[in-house]
Amino acid sequence: MQMKNSNPEILAPCGNAEMLTAAVRSGADAVYFGAKAFSARRNAENFDSEQLKGAVKYCKIRGVKTYLTLNILIKDSEILNALNLAKQAYLAGIDGVILQDLGLADLIRKNIPELPLHASTQMSVHSPSALEELAEMGFKRVVVSREMSKEQLRSLCKRAKELNTEVEVFVHGALCMCLSGQCLLSSFLGSRSGNRGLCAGPCRLPFAAKNGTGYDLSLKDLSLIEHISELSDMGVVSLKIEGRMKRPEYVAAAVDACRKAVDNGFAEKQSLEVLKNIFSRSGFTDGYFENMLGRDMFGIRTKEDVLSSNDTISSLHNLYRNERQSVRITGVVNILKDKDITLTLSDGINTVSISASKPSPAISKPTDRESIEKSLSKLGGTPYIMTTLTVNLDDGLFVPASALNELRRRAVDELSLARSEIKRQPCNTNLPEIDSNRLKIQQTYARFEAAEQIPDNLSGISAIIFPLEKDGFDTLQKDKTLIADIPRGIVSETAILNRLMLFKDYGFTAALCGNLALIPLINQAGLDIIFDTGMNIYNSYSANKAKEMGAVKTMLSSEILLDDANKLNSPIPKGIISYGKIPLMIFKNCPLKNGTDCKECDKKGFLTDRKNTQFPVRCRMGFSEMLNSVPLWLADRKSELSELDFTVLYFTDETKEEAASVINAYENSEESQKKYTRGLFYRGAM
Repeated sequence: MQMKNSNPEILAPCGNAEMLTAAVRSGADAVYFGAKAFSARRNAENFDSEQLKGAVKYCKIRGVKTYLTLNILIKDSEILNALNLAKQAYLAGIDGVILQDLGLADLIRKNIPELPLHASTQMSVHSPSALEELAEMGFKRVVVSREMSKEQLRSLCKRAKELNTEVEVFVHGALCMCLSGQCLLSSFLGSRSGNRGLCAGPCRLPFAAKNGTGYDLSLKDLSLIEHISELSDMGVVSLKIEGRMKRPEYVAAAVDACRKAVDNGFAEKQSLEVLKNIFSRSGFTDGYFENMLGRDMFGIRTKEDVLSSNDTISSLHNLYRNERQSVRITGVVNILKDKDITLTLSDGINTVSISASKPSPAISKPTDRESIEKSLSKLGGTPYIMTTLTVNLDDGLFVPASALNELRRRAVDELSLARSEIKRQPCNTNLPEIDSNRLKIQQTYARFEAAEQIPDNLSGISAIIFPLEKDGFDTLQKDKTLIADIPRGIVSETAILNRLMLFKDYGFTAALCGNLALIPLINQAGLDIIFDTGMNIYNSYSANKAKEMGAVKTMLSSEILLDDANKLNSPIPKGIISYGKIPLMIFKNCPLKNGTDCKECDKKGFLTDRKNTQFPVRCRMGFSEMLNSVPLWLADRKSELSELDFTVLYFTDETKEEAASVINAYENSEESQKKYTRGLFYRGAM
């Protein structure tokens, strides 16, 4: 349910048990962590089965919510294990599960309907229409993209409130250059996939724009702690800290700074300075939130940053050295003549009563109320704080302090046991059969960047895919199926819808959909939906979900093994990009602007890495994309694509003659005469 009239929760990262302790003792309201498998931070220590149960129990006693990260793309061979992990976490008492994979999300909803679903930031949600699709799929919360400005976020929060969907926002931590969920840089360069939880962070290496910083893919860390009151006023429910790969001291400092900002209504400068010293990349940025993009947002980890961190770490241990007393309880103690002593404790939901032997008549000095209150209120070392204690005491009785202390300890243990008790309905985990009895007709589609790039002879091409933002669409041949290519980065839903209507009027019949927010827009324009690679369809169950969401065809993830793509059981036609310079990253903050003004940019810029390899960058309706340096080539492997329904030749910077040559080569299964890549179709991504 949407939280109302209360402070937003502070949500802390936990990569291991010490980080969990640091987060909770520093004031976190909730924590998120991964299991040993299926987590977007697979290199963190994470939690095994027993540790997961222990972590949930520890947090429940202290009134802290727990969320499990299951936010990677799942293979068909892994899906049952991932579903069983969700079941195990649910039975252990987890408060929610964070997901990216559409198929896994659908299976969890159908098998474990009581388990709240949270849409990971890997789902690239940054436009309000996506919320309608998430609500339809059963998601209760969305972790929005970090690229959103305050105006965009305010609009999204308004729509979320109407749909009773919670909004979670990253307020501190590392900032990816690419829109989360859309990055292929690590997987294509080193077979370590961010979508599979093993990003190697190659964006932190030198990638230079002309006249740029030299590190034009490396952003400073995000910090919105100074904007927490503003976020709360918008309706943001959860303030998320990034950092499952960081140290416990970092987590403690970040939680402490957020805790003070929430409780006091403003951020303390001293806490922010500590945060900067513990970890930063030349400071922090709020550029996206303030819509102040540009060079000032970029930074790297300097020698000075490292030295500051080393000097600060030891001073932070006190933040989580002791138990945080945050659970308010009440007590009633009865010490009456000829009756057993009883102590009742309550947290408002759970109530426990403990009895002890009858009190003795006092020989000299009887036990007084002050000594009873002192003994029973000594709750240091526990998460509890006594708000009121009612003492019912007859005159002339004596109870040793040791007996009162023992009574208190037993009652506290019983209350903790009651608070940690898990009551969950049993559930089954079944994988449904998928009807894939589709009519298989192998076709080749061609995607062009511009009308003048299109060859005269397209006899072997069944469909033309054309960018939504480009002019010249009204010159295309109408004897081919026409498909609009919509950018995955969305600045204006209205602008996209208006262009879709123009394309529809000309004769376009379908559109590529690479973001959840585009589904309602394509439907409104009256076009067929073809899921694009940005939807990350990676297994049979996500393909099946694509059909349920209205897609008539689906492109598969560019990170999938070709063997897995062929075996993938889909109820709708499935395809891949088989040629072209694959988009590796999508940016809200164009790196070329670090050295060149937009007015001076010829829109054919590039980034150069430390090996002097050039990666083209192009603009697309307010976002920009970095393409791979060499094209994918599978023409000579055409026979191995036989289980696919269609393939796409993805033309970007080729001339008309070069495009014609590629089309001819694919028709005749020829080897490439130029440098190329096989992508991940054979080597795969971890």
